Amino acid sequence: MAKIKKQFSCTNCGASSPKWVGKCTSCNEWNTYVEEILTKEDKKEDRRIWRENPQRQATPVLLQEVETGTTHRRATPDNELNRVLGGGIVSGSLVLIGGQPGIGKSTLMLQIALQTPFKVLYVSGEESEEQIKMRTERIGMHNAQCYVLTETNTQNIFKHFKKLQPEMMVIDSIQTLTSPHLDSTPGSVSQIRECAGELQRLAKETNVPVFIIGHITKDGSIAGPKLLEHIVDTVLQFEGDRHHTYRILRTIKNRFGSTSEMGIYEMQGSGLRQVSNPSELLLSQKEEELSGSAIAATIEGLRPMLIETQALVSTAVYGTPQRSATGFDLRRLSMLLAVLEKRCGFKFGMTDVFLNIAGGIKVDDPAIDLSIVSALISSLQDIAIPSDVCLAGEVGLSGEIRAVNRIDQRISEADRLGFKHIFISKYNVKGLDQNDFSIKIHPIGKIEELYEQLFV
Repeated sequence: MAKIKKQFSCTNCGASSPKWVGKCTSCNEWNTYVEEILTKEDKKEDRRIWRENPQRQATPVLLQEVETGTTHRRATPDNELNRVLGGGIVSGSLVLIGGQPGIGKSTLMLQIALQTPFKVLYVSGEESEEQIKMRTERIGMHNAQCYVLTETNTQNIFKHFKKLQPEMMVIDSIQTLTSPHLDSTPGSVSQIRECAGELQRLAKETNVPVFIIGHITKDGSIAGPKLLEHIVDTVLQFEGDRHHTYRILRTIKNRFGSTSEMGIYEMQGSGLRQVSNPSELLLSQKEEELSGSAIAATIEGLRPMLIETQALVSTAVYGTPQRSATGFDLRRLSMLLAVLEKRCGFKFGMTDVFLNIAGGIKVDDPAIDLSIVSALISSLQDIAIPSDVCLAGEVGLSGEIRAVNRIDQRISEADRLGFKHIFISKYNVKGLDQNDFSIKIHPIGKIEELYEQLFV
Protein backbone atom coordinates (compact mmCIF):
# COMPACT_ATOMS: atom_id res chain seq x y z
CA MET A 1 0.00 0.00 0.00
CA ALA A 2 1.47 3.31 -1.05
CA LYS A 3 1.87 5.93 1.64
CA ILE A 4 0.04 9.21 1.06
CA LYS A 5 2.20 12.28 1.44
CA LYS A 6 1.30 15.96 1.22
CA GLN A 7 3.53 18.90 0.53
CA PHE A 8 3.35 22.54 -0.60
CA SER A 9 5.13 23.53 -3.82
CA CYS A 10 5.94 26.92 -5.34
CA THR A 11 4.30 27.36 -8.73
CA ASN A 12 7.05 29.75 -9.82
CA CYS A 13 10.31 27.97 -9.04
CA GLY A 14 9.21 24.50 -7.90
CA ALA A 15 10.56 24.72 -4.34
CA SER A 16 8.74 22.54 -1.81
CA SER A 17 7.88 22.97 1.86
CA PRO A 18 6.13 20.75 4.43
CA LYS A 19 3.83 23.65 5.34
CA TRP A 20 2.35 26.67 3.62
CA VAL A 21 4.41 29.86 3.60
CA GLY A 22 3.40 33.25 2.27
CA LYS A 23 6.74 34.17 0.69
CA CYS A 24 8.86 31.63 -1.16
CA THR A 25 12.33 31.43 0.35
CA SER A 26 13.81 30.45 -3.01
CA CYS A 27 12.43 32.98 -5.52
CA ASN A 28 10.97 35.56 -3.06
CA GLU A 29 7.54 35.48 -4.72
CA TRP A 30 4.39 35.91 -2.63
CA ASN A 31 1.39 33.55 -2.49
CA THR A 32 2.80 30.98 -4.91
CA TYR A 33 2.63 27.88 -2.66
CA VAL A 34 -0.11 25.35 -3.41
CA GLU A 35 -0.94 22.08 -1.68
CA GLU A 36 -0.21 18.85 -3.52
CA ILE A 37 -0.86 15.21 -2.68
CA LEU A 38 2.03 12.93 -3.45
CA THR A 39 2.13 9.16 -3.46
CA LYS A 40 5.28 7.47 -2.28
CA GLU A 41 6.11 5.06 -5.08
CA ASP A 42 7.11 1.45 -4.74
CA LYS A 43 10.84 1.21 -5.40
CA LYS A 44 10.47 -2.28 -6.85
CA GLU A 45 8.37 -0.93 -9.70
CA ASP A 46 10.31 -0.13 -12.85
CA ARG A 47 9.11 2.93 -14.75
CA ARG A 48 11.32 2.51 -17.78
CA ILE A 49 8.98 0.26 -19.69
CA TRP A 50 10.23 1.49 -23.06
CA ARG A 51 13.44 -0.54 -22.83
CA GLU A 52 13.95 -4.27 -23.02
CA ASN A 53 16.81 -4.06 -20.53
CA PRO A 54 16.33 -0.89 -18.47
CA GLN A 55 19.17 -1.69 -16.08
CA ARG A 56 22.16 0.31 -17.28
CA GLN A 57 25.14 0.85 -15.03
CA ALA A 58 27.33 3.94 -15.48
CA THR A 59 31.02 3.71 -14.64
CA PRO A 60 33.51 6.57 -14.16
CA VAL A 61 36.03 7.09 -16.96
CA LEU A 62 38.98 9.41 -17.43
CA LEU A 63 38.11 12.63 -19.22
CA GLN A 64 40.97 12.31 -21.71
CA GLU A 65 39.74 8.84 -22.65
CA VAL A 66 36.31 10.09 -23.66
CA GLU A 67 35.91 9.94 -27.44
CA THR A 68 34.37 13.00 -29.01
CA GLY A 69 32.55 13.04 -32.28
CA THR A 70 30.22 15.19 -34.26
CA THR A 71 26.70 15.50 -32.92
CA HIS A 72 24.31 13.45 -35.05
CA ARG A 73 21.68 15.78 -36.49
CA ARG A 74 18.76 15.13 -38.78
CA ALA A 75 17.87 18.05 -41.01
CA THR A 76 14.20 18.76 -41.66
CA PRO A 77 12.56 20.44 -44.67
CA ASP A 78 11.91 23.43 -42.37
CA ASN A 79 15.04 25.56 -42.75
CA GLU A 80 13.91 28.03 -40.09
CA LEU A 81 13.66 25.25 -37.50
CA ASN A 82 17.05 23.89 -38.57
CA ARG A 83 18.56 27.32 -38.02
CA VAL A 84 17.27 27.82 -34.47
CA LEU A 85 18.22 24.26 -33.49
CA GLY A 86 21.77 24.76 -34.74
CA GLY A 87 21.59 22.74 -37.95
CA GLY A 88 18.91 20.12 -37.38
CA ILE A 89 17.26 17.85 -34.81
CA VAL A 90 19.77 16.25 -32.43
CA SER A 91 19.13 12.60 -31.63
CA GLY A 92 18.04 12.08 -28.03
CA SER A 93 17.40 15.79 -27.42
CA LEU A 94 14.50 17.20 -25.40
CA VAL A 95 13.14 20.43 -26.94
CA LEU A 96 10.62 22.71 -25.22
CA ILE A 97 8.54 25.14 -27.30
CA GLY A 98 6.61 27.85 -25.46
CA GLY A 99 4.27 30.57 -26.64
CA GLN A 100 1.01 32.37 -26.08
CA PRO A 101 -2.32 30.58 -26.63
CA GLY A 102 -3.33 30.65 -30.28
CA ILE A 103 0.07 31.81 -31.54
CA GLY A 104 0.55 28.66 -33.62
CA LYS A 105 2.61 26.21 -31.52
CA SER A 106 0.49 23.18 -32.35
CA THR A 107 0.31 24.16 -36.02
CA LEU A 108 4.09 24.49 -36.18
CA MET A 109 4.77 21.11 -34.57
CA LEU A 110 2.09 19.39 -36.68
CA GLN A 111 3.70 20.80 -39.83
CA ILE A 112 7.09 19.52 -38.71
CA ALA A 113 5.61 16.10 -37.94
CA LEU A 114 4.06 15.99 -41.42
CA GLN A 115 7.17 17.28 -43.20
CA THR A 116 9.79 15.01 -41.68
CA PRO A 117 10.51 11.87 -43.74
CA PHE A 118 10.65 9.50 -40.76
CA LYS A 119 8.20 7.90 -38.32
CA VAL A 120 6.65 10.40 -35.90
CA LEU A 121 4.36 9.91 -32.90
CA TYR A 122 2.21 12.99 -32.24
CA VAL A 123 0.70 12.83 -28.74
CA SER A 124 -2.09 15.30 -28.03
CA GLY A 125 -3.73 15.80 -24.67
CA GLU A 126 -5.72 18.86 -25.72
CA GLU A 127 -7.29 17.96 -29.07
CA SER A 128 -9.16 14.96 -30.41
CA GLU A 129 -8.12 12.93 -33.41
CA GLU A 130 -10.83 14.61 -35.52
CA GLN A 131 -9.55 18.08 -34.66
CA ILE A 132 -6.00 17.13 -35.59
CA LYS A 133 -7.26 15.62 -38.86
CA MET A 134 -9.12 18.85 -39.69
CA ARG A 135 -5.97 20.88 -39.08
CA THR A 136 -3.97 18.50 -41.24
CA GLU A 137 -6.43 18.96 -44.12
CA ARG A 138 -6.20 22.73 -43.70
CA ILE A 139 -2.40 22.61 -43.81
CA GLY A 140 -2.48 20.40 -46.87
CA MET A 141 0.47 18.17 -45.89
CA HIS A 142 0.63 14.40 -45.61
CA ASN A 143 3.01 11.95 -43.97
CA ALA A 144 2.33 8.24 -44.23
CA GLN A 145 4.41 7.61 -41.10
CA CYS A 146 2.78 10.14 -38.76
CA TYR A 147 0.81 8.49 -35.93
CA VAL A 148 -1.61 10.39 -33.71
CA LEU A 149 -2.26 9.42 -30.08
CA THR A 150 -4.76 11.19 -27.81
CA GLU A 151 -3.54 10.22 -24.35
CA THR A 152 -2.48 11.98 -21.15
CA ASN A 153 -1.20 9.07 -19.04
CA THR A 154 2.57 8.84 -19.41
CA GLN A 155 2.73 5.09 -18.87
CA ASN A 156 0.21 4.46 -21.65
CA ILE A 157 2.19 6.77 -23.91
CA PHE A 158 5.37 4.82 -23.18
CA LYS A 159 3.62 1.52 -23.99
CA HIS A 160 2.58 2.82 -27.42
CA PHE A 161 6.06 4.27 -27.88
CA LYS A 162 7.62 0.88 -27.27
CA LYS A 163 5.20 -0.75 -29.71
CA LEU A 164 5.62 1.79 -32.55
CA GLN A 165 9.34 2.58 -32.11
CA PRO A 166 9.04 6.10 -33.62
CA GLU A 167 12.03 8.21 -34.65
CA MET A 168 10.54 11.41 -33.18
CA MET A 169 7.80 12.21 -30.67
CA VAL A 170 5.78 15.40 -30.09
CA ILE A 171 3.95 16.10 -26.81
CA ASP A 172 1.10 18.63 -26.88
CA SER A 173 1.26 19.74 -24.16
CA ILE A 174 3.31 19.03 -21.01
CA GLN A 175 0.65 20.66 -18.79
CA THR A 176 -1.91 18.00 -19.75
CA LEU A 177 0.22 14.93 -18.95
CA THR A 178 -0.20 12.97 -15.73
CA SER A 179 1.98 10.35 -14.13
CA PRO A 180 0.18 7.51 -12.30
CA HIS A 181 2.91 7.61 -9.65
CA LEU A 182 1.53 10.91 -8.33
CA ASP A 183 -1.95 11.80 -7.12
CA SER A 184 -1.70 15.53 -7.81
CA THR A 185 -3.78 17.20 -10.51
CA PRO A 186 -2.55 17.69 -14.11
CA GLY A 187 -0.60 20.89 -14.59
CA SER A 188 0.62 21.04 -11.01
CA VAL A 189 4.26 21.61 -10.17
CA SER A 190 4.94 18.03 -9.15
CA GLN A 191 3.18 16.56 -12.22
CA ILE A 192 5.06 18.79 -14.67
CA ARG A 193 8.34 18.00 -12.93
CA GLU A 194 7.69 14.25 -12.88
CA CYS A 195 6.43 14.02 -16.48
CA ALA A 196 9.34 16.10 -17.78
CA GLY A 197 11.78 13.85 -15.93
CA GLU A 198 10.23 10.72 -17.43
CA LEU A 199 10.37 12.22 -20.93
CA GLN A 200 13.99 13.18 -20.40
CA ARG A 201 14.90 9.60 -19.45
CA LEU A 202 12.95 8.35 -22.46
CA ALA A 203 14.80 10.65 -24.88
CA LYS A 204 18.27 9.92 -23.48
CA GLU A 205 17.92 6.15 -23.20
CA THR A 206 16.21 5.57 -26.56
CA ASN A 207 18.13 8.30 -28.46
CA VAL A 208 14.83 9.61 -29.86
CA PRO A 209 14.23 13.39 -30.03
CA VAL A 210 11.18 14.59 -28.09
CA PHE A 211 9.44 17.93 -28.67
CA ILE A 212 7.35 19.33 -25.80
CA ILE A 213 4.82 22.14 -26.17
CA GLY A 214 4.47 24.28 -23.05
CA HIS A 215 2.10 27.05 -22.02
CA ILE A 216 3.33 30.42 -20.80
CA THR A 217 2.22 32.70 -17.98
CA LYS A 218 1.05 36.33 -18.16
CA ASP A 219 4.60 37.66 -17.98
CA GLY A 220 5.71 35.49 -20.91
CA SER A 221 7.65 32.80 -19.02
CA ILE A 222 7.10 29.06 -19.37
CA ALA A 223 4.30 27.92 -17.07
CA GLY A 224 5.44 25.57 -14.35
CA PRO A 225 8.60 25.40 -12.28
CA LYS A 226 11.88 26.78 -13.61
CA LEU A 227 13.20 23.24 -13.21
CA LEU A 228 11.37 22.41 -16.45
CA GLU A 229 13.66 24.71 -18.43
CA HIS A 230 16.73 23.22 -16.74
CA ILE A 231 15.73 19.66 -17.61
CA VAL A 232 15.33 20.17 -21.36
CA ASP A 233 18.20 20.60 -23.81
CA THR A 234 16.67 23.37 -25.89
CA VAL A 235 14.09 26.06 -25.13
CA LEU A 236 12.40 27.76 -28.08
CA GLN A 237 10.09 30.76 -27.71
CA PHE A 238 7.37 31.13 -30.35
CA GLU A 239 6.25 34.75 -30.22
CA GLY A 240 4.44 37.37 -32.23
CA ASP A 241 1.35 39.53 -32.23
CA ARG A 242 -1.85 37.62 -32.85
CA HIS A 243 -3.11 40.58 -34.89
CA HIS A 244 -0.09 40.41 -37.23
CA THR A 245 0.85 37.66 -39.63
CA TYR A 246 4.50 37.27 -38.70
CA ARG A 247 5.72 34.78 -36.08
CA ILE A 248 9.23 34.56 -34.64
CA LEU A 249 10.87 31.42 -33.27
CA ARG A 250 13.70 32.40 -30.90
CA THR A 251 16.29 30.23 -29.19
CA ILE A 252 16.35 30.87 -25.43
CA LYS A 253 18.55 27.92 -24.47
CA ASN A 254 20.45 25.45 -26.64
CA ARG A 255 22.99 22.92 -25.46
CA PHE A 256 23.86 21.99 -29.05
CA GLY A 257 24.16 25.41 -30.71
CA SER A 258 23.89 29.17 -30.51
CA THR A 259 21.26 30.95 -28.40
CA SER A 260 21.03 34.02 -30.64
CA GLU A 261 19.28 32.45 -33.63
CA MET A 262 15.87 33.45 -34.90
CA GLY A 263 13.43 31.94 -37.40
CA ILE A 264 10.62 33.90 -39.05
CA TYR A 265 7.29 32.51 -40.23
CA GLU A 266 4.21 34.03 -41.81
CA MET A 267 0.84 32.79 -40.60
CA GLN A 268 -1.47 32.02 -43.51
CA GLY A 269 -4.76 30.23 -43.90
CA SER A 270 -2.91 27.09 -44.97
CA GLY A 271 -0.48 27.15 -42.05
CA LEU A 272 2.92 28.70 -41.36
CA ARG A 273 5.10 29.73 -44.30
CA GLN A 274 8.86 30.03 -43.94
CA VAL A 275 10.29 33.50 -44.52
CA SER A 276 13.68 32.99 -46.15
CA ASN A 277 14.33 36.70 -46.81
CA PRO A 278 13.05 38.71 -43.82
CA SER A 279 14.63 41.99 -44.96
CA GLU A 280 12.10 42.50 -47.75
CA LEU A 281 9.19 41.83 -45.38
CA LEU A 282 10.46 44.04 -42.54
CA LEU A 283 10.92 47.04 -44.83
CA SER A 284 7.64 48.87 -45.34
CA GLN A 285 6.56 49.69 -48.86
CA LYS A 286 5.76 53.42 -49.08
CA GLU A 287 5.30 55.55 -52.17
CA GLU A 288 6.81 58.75 -50.78
CA GLU A 289 9.59 59.58 -48.37
CA LEU A 290 8.32 60.50 -44.90
CA SER A 291 10.16 61.85 -41.88
CA GLY A 292 10.85 59.71 -38.85
CA SER A 293 11.84 56.54 -40.71
CA ALA A 294 15.34 55.00 -40.96
CA ILE A 295 16.69 51.63 -42.08
CA ALA A 296 19.05 49.69 -39.79
CA ALA A 297 21.38 46.84 -40.73
CA THR A 298 21.13 44.34 -37.89
CA ILE A 299 22.13 40.72 -37.29
CA GLU A 300 20.13 38.04 -35.50
CA GLY A 301 22.37 35.04 -34.84
CA LEU A 302 24.05 34.27 -38.16
CA ARG A 303 21.43 36.05 -40.27
CA PRO A 304 21.93 39.66 -41.42
CA MET A 305 18.74 41.56 -42.15
CA LEU A 306 17.49 45.09 -42.59
CA ILE A 307 14.65 46.47 -40.49
CA GLU A 308 12.83 49.77 -40.42
CA THR A 309 12.80 51.97 -37.31
CA GLN A 310 9.98 54.49 -37.04
CA ALA A 311 9.95 57.46 -34.66
CA LEU A 312 7.36 60.13 -33.95
CA VAL A 313 8.30 63.28 -32.01
CA SER A 314 5.54 65.75 -31.19
CA THR A 315 4.93 68.54 -28.72
CA ALA A 316 3.79 67.30 -25.32
CA VAL A 317 0.19 68.31 -24.65
CA TYR A 318 0.29 67.47 -20.96
CA GLY A 319 2.89 68.42 -18.40
CA THR A 320 4.81 65.13 -18.42
CA PRO A 321 6.16 64.02 -21.84
CA GLN A 322 5.37 60.47 -22.92
CA ARG A 323 7.98 57.87 -23.85
CA SER A 324 6.83 54.74 -25.64
CA ALA A 325 8.82 52.03 -27.46
CA THR A 326 7.54 48.94 -29.30
CA GLY A 327 10.12 46.26 -30.04
CA PHE A 328 12.95 48.21 -28.39
CA ASP A 329 14.21 48.72 -24.83
CA LEU A 330 12.54 51.80 -23.35
CA ARG A 331 15.47 52.49 -21.04
CA ARG A 332 17.90 52.53 -23.95
CA LEU A 333 15.60 54.92 -25.78
CA SER A 334 15.74 57.26 -22.78
CA MET A 335 19.54 57.04 -22.85
CA LEU A 336 19.68 57.93 -26.56
CA LEU A 337 17.36 60.91 -25.98
CA ALA A 338 19.61 62.11 -23.15
CA VAL A 339 22.68 61.85 -25.40
CA LEU A 340 20.97 63.82 -28.18
CA GLU A 341 19.95 66.57 -25.79
CA LYS A 342 23.16 66.77 -23.74
CA ARG A 343 25.82 66.22 -26.40
CA CYS A 344 24.13 67.48 -29.57
CA GLY A 345 21.72 70.16 -28.38
CA PHE A 346 18.47 68.66 -29.67
CA LYS A 347 15.55 69.54 -27.41
CA PHE A 348 13.53 66.45 -26.56
CA GLY A 349 12.71 67.46 -22.97
CA MET A 350 9.20 68.73 -23.67
CA THR A 351 8.23 66.40 -26.50
CA ASP A 352 6.38 63.11 -26.73
CA VAL A 353 8.53 60.38 -28.28
CA PHE A 354 7.10 57.20 -29.78
CA LEU A 355 9.34 54.51 -31.29
CA ASN A 356 8.32 51.44 -33.26
CA ILE A 357 10.24 48.59 -34.89
CA ALA A 358 8.35 47.72 -38.07
CA GLY A 359 7.21 44.15 -38.52
CA GLY A 360 6.32 43.50 -34.87
CA ILE A 361 9.72 42.04 -33.88
CA LYS A 362 11.95 42.79 -30.90
CA VAL A 363 15.55 43.87 -31.49
CA ASP A 364 18.36 44.13 -28.93
CA ASP A 365 21.28 44.57 -31.34
CA PRO A 366 23.22 47.74 -30.31
CA ALA A 367 23.93 48.44 -34.00
CA ILE A 368 20.37 49.74 -34.31
CA ASP A 369 21.22 52.83 -32.21
CA LEU A 370 22.37 54.88 -35.19
CA SER A 371 19.16 54.36 -37.13
CA ILE A 372 17.04 55.20 -34.07
CA VAL A 373 18.99 58.43 -33.54
CA SER A 374 18.52 59.30 -37.21
CA ALA A 375 14.79 58.59 -37.06
CA LEU A 376 14.42 60.77 -33.94
CA ILE A 377 16.24 63.71 -35.53
CA SER A 378 14.29 63.24 -38.76
CA SER A 379 10.96 63.39 -36.96
CA LEU A 380 11.99 66.29 -34.74
CA GLN A 381 13.02 68.47 -37.68
CA ASP A 382 10.54 66.95 -40.15
CA ILE A 383 13.27 66.08 -42.66
CA ALA A 384 12.89 62.82 -44.55
CA ILE A 385 15.84 60.43 -44.83
CA PRO A 386 16.47 59.18 -48.40
CA SER A 387 15.10 55.70 -48.97
CA ASP A 388 18.44 54.40 -50.28
CA VAL A 389 20.29 55.13 -46.99
CA CYS A 390 21.11 52.45 -44.41
CA LEU A 391 22.79 52.80 -41.00
CA ALA A 392 24.70 50.51 -38.61
CA GLY A 393 26.46 51.73 -35.47
CA GLU A 394 26.29 51.88 -31.69
CA VAL A 395 25.94 55.24 -29.94
CA GLY A 396 28.01 55.89 -26.82
CA LEU A 397 27.20 58.17 -23.90
CA SER A 398 29.49 60.90 -25.21
CA GLY A 399 27.84 60.89 -28.62
CA GLU A 400 30.51 58.85 -30.39
CA ILE A 401 29.66 56.18 -32.95
CA ARG A 402 31.15 52.89 -31.80
CA ALA A 403 32.10 49.93 -33.97
CA VAL A 404 29.84 46.88 -34.31
CA ASN A 405 30.67 43.29 -35.15
CA ARG A 406 30.44 41.60 -38.57
CA ILE A 407 30.12 44.88 -40.44
CA ASP A 408 31.00 43.25 -43.77
CA GLN A 409 27.89 41.04 -43.63
CA ARG A 410 25.70 44.05 -42.83
CA ILE A 411 27.12 45.99 -45.77
CA SER A 412 26.71 43.01 -48.12
CA GLU A 413 23.04 42.61 -47.12
CA ALA A 414 22.35 46.32 -47.72
CA ASP A 415 24.21 46.13 -51.03
CA ARG A 416 22.20 43.09 -52.11
CA LEU A 417 18.89 44.85 -51.45
CA GLY A 418 19.85 47.86 -53.60
CA PHE A 419 20.80 50.51 -51.02
CA LYS A 420 23.21 53.21 -52.28
CA HIS A 421 24.64 54.60 -49.01
CA ILE A 422 25.45 53.14 -45.60
CA PHE A 423 26.68 55.04 -42.54
CA ILE A 424 28.99 53.11 -40.21
CA SER A 425 31.49 53.89 -37.47
CA LYS A 426 34.90 55.07 -38.64
CA TYR A 427 36.40 52.45 -36.33
CA ASN A 428 34.85 49.75 -38.54
CA VAL A 429 36.61 50.92 -41.70
CA LYS A 430 39.85 49.05 -40.97
CA GLY A 431 40.04 46.02 -43.22
CA LEU A 432 37.15 47.10 -45.48
CA ASP A 433 37.67 47.75 -49.18
CA GLN A 434 35.20 50.06 -50.90
CA ASN A 435 35.87 48.30 -54.20
CA ASP A 436 34.31 45.11 -52.83
CA PHE A 437 30.89 46.77 -52.59
CA SER A 438 28.82 48.84 -54.98
CA ILE A 439 27.20 50.65 -52.03
CA LYS A 440 28.98 53.81 -50.85
CA ILE A 441 30.35 53.58 -47.31
CA HIS A 442 30.24 56.72 -45.13
CA PRO A 443 32.46 56.42 -42.01
CA ILE A 444 31.50 58.79 -39.17
CA GLY A 445 32.78 59.28 -35.63
CA LYS A 446 30.12 61.40 -33.90
CA ILE A 447 26.43 62.21 -34.18
CA GLU A 448 27.33 65.73 -35.37
CA GLU A 449 28.98 64.25 -38.46
CA LEU A 450 25.88 62.18 -39.14
CA TYR A 451 23.72 65.30 -38.93
CA GLU A 452 25.97 67.28 -41.28
CA GLN A 453 26.05 64.55 -43.93
CA LEU A 454 22.44 63.39 -43.72
CA PHE A 455 20.30 66.39 -42.75
CA VAL A 456 22.17 69.54 -43.76
